[in-house]
Amino acid sequence: MPDRRLIQSWLLLFFLLPVAASAGSLSAERQNELYNLLLQDCGSCHGMRLTGGLGPPLTTTALTGKSREFLIHTISAGRPGTPMPPWKNLLKPDEIRWLVDYLLAQKGSGS
Repeated sequence: MPDRRLIQSWLLLFFLLPVAASAGSLSAERQNELYNLLLQDCGSCHGMRLTGGLGPPLTTTALTGKSREFLIHTISAGRPGTPMPPWKNLLKPDEIRWLVDYLLAQKGSGS
């Protein structure tokens, strides 16, 4: 069985290349950390495959019609009255933009 790091590196390359332009000054290491945060922290509410759970799905289909600015604001400020916390005190604006751009660039996750 292939090494987990090798698989993770391949997945990062395949899925994150479309987001590279928005990465700006984010290092590859930080992008990897943000990817893991998305799967683990966001996934704990939005589902491990981001197809929904306590929070709504974060798939391409579910995000259709939602603007980049709306998604950035939602992650930054959270959603009052819901379990969605504001992330602006934990993540920098360029990191939040990276997460949004990653979600919008997903391929094959239209469920």
